[in-house]
Amino acid sequence: MSLNNGMIELFDTTLRDGSQAEHVTLSVSDKMRIAHRLDAFGIHVIEGGWPGSNPKDQEFFEQAARASWKHADICAFGSTRRSGNTPASDPNLKALLASGTGVVSIFGKSWTLHVERALGVTRAENLEMIGSTIRFLTDEGRRVIYDAEHFFDGYKDDPAYALRTLDAAASAGADVLVLCDTNGGTLPSEVARIVRAVSRRFNALGIHPHNDCGCGVANALAAVEAGARHVQGTVNGIGERVGNGDLCAIVACLQTKMGFQCVSPKALKGLADLSHFVDEVANMLPLDRAPFVGRSAFAHKGGIHVSAVMKEPRAYEHLDPTVVGNKRRVLVSDLSGQSNVRYKAKELGIELVGKRKTREAVQRIKQLEHLGYEFQGAEASLELLLRSIRGNARVPFTLDRFRVHTAQGQRGVQWSEATVAVFVRGQRELAVAEGVGPVDALSNALHTALCRSYPRLGAVRLADYKVRVLGSESATEATVRVLIEHHEAGGDRRWHTVGVSKNILDASWQALTDGICYYLLHTHPVRLASALEVA
Repeated sequence: MSLNNGMIELFDTTLRDGSQAEHVTLSVSDKMRIAHRLDAFGIHVIEGGWPGSNPKDQEFFEQAARASWKHADICAFGSTRRSGNTPASDPNLKALLASGTGVVSIFGKSWTLHVERALGVTRAENLEMIGSTIRFLTDEGRRVIYDAEHFFDGYKDDPAYALRTLDAAASAGADVLVLCDTNGGTLPSEVARIVRAVSRRFNALGIHPHNDCGCGVANALAAVEAGARHVQGTVNGIGERVGNGDLCAIVACLQTKMGFQCVSPKALKGLADLSHFVDEVANMLPLDRAPFVGRSAFAHKGGIHVSAVMKEPRAYEHLDPTVVGNKRRVLVSDLSGQSNVRYKAKELGIELVGKRKTREAVQRIKQLEHLGYEFQGAEASLELLLRSIRGNARVPFTLDRFRVHTAQGQRGVQWSEATVAVFVRGQRELAVAEGVGPVDALSNALHTALCRSYPRLGAVRLADYKVRVLGSESATEATVRVLIEHHEAGGDRRWHTVGVSKNILDASWQALTDGICYYLLHTHPVRLASALEVA
């Protein structure tokens, strides 16, 4: 694409640089799924990996060659030729050509420290390696994006030589010169100064920031302000060490704050969904505090904030959250005022008639949070509580008794067995089940007892279970808070509930039963109460 003043070329390296992050492992199938989602979002260049380094990346390029792409060019990554090789005989360059991509990304050395100590070649030979590699690839009809590795460190150490490496790449036909902050140690003011100086000699500049100083996004924006029109990054900033520049925040800032065109406004509304999708495929927990796309990015807790936002969102929001596909959230806690509760009740479709009901809800929430409950991460329990206060709730079952037994069998294998007796629809149901641990066994027994009356509960699973000790100075007599995430198999529905007690099984029971009540509320024509109100 042509890099003009109003257009930014987005280069995503999630599949290559991002996959180098600790705890991130992507299969070929994972990489293809992410690549198609990036393509649908409007990313211009997707760096798929290093075909000369491992069979998995080679297989990815084989599959990518057979796939169709709407917006993106698939790009293969590699290094300049090795010392002593001709470009035509270099295995790495052969693999790049064999990948079949029309775009290749080549990195070369800009810092004399790396030239002389890491590569062990002369400065002149390094320049020749850069030039001959790029010339060979352009002669083969490839668009070459040149990554000037460690450019900012190299420029600060020896600016004249760093510029000579760029000249070698540009003279050989490189389409874009990407200035890389490979160690992530450069500050935005330095990036702006250096990019501005380089732009006086070269056109079509790019930026590849790392986040080791927490400046990855800021450095990308500073580079664009100074003249760069090609930006590299990863979704959610995953990558080597502490990560790369977060492409989600970079795109949102460039398009909503700086007036540059990156993707269509319609595509930008899918930014939060893209972020969550990549986290899901990479098996990473989403960062709630992530700018623009995190669950907390537009969350409001203080009563004064909520009151103002209800009147004028701009009072405490820098951006309409729907622009990036996010949504406003109001948190309810012991810091909440009536504005928080009214907003939340309206959001949940609950009408708290009159100020008395609202005050009652606020007071009840404050009392429960004083006991250790927390509703910011358990909105399903909050909804049930508000419906109970509304005065038209009932429970779908009541507890008769439960018992949990844990024992150790042969070879140290532990097992748990739970017995649950409940009254449901006028009948006493008794069920026994085993599980991996006492809470899993309790959940399985409860589901077994209820599934006879509510078959759809068979699809509900425990997705996550967290325990927090409150007042640890009380040791084994301390109160515990249990948060449970529930999931409906085969669907996207997830909900969270809370329980608090000095007995961990009692706290777990509260959260388990709230989770079931919430599910039945939304799948059966009954009005249900929270375990917090009927216990």
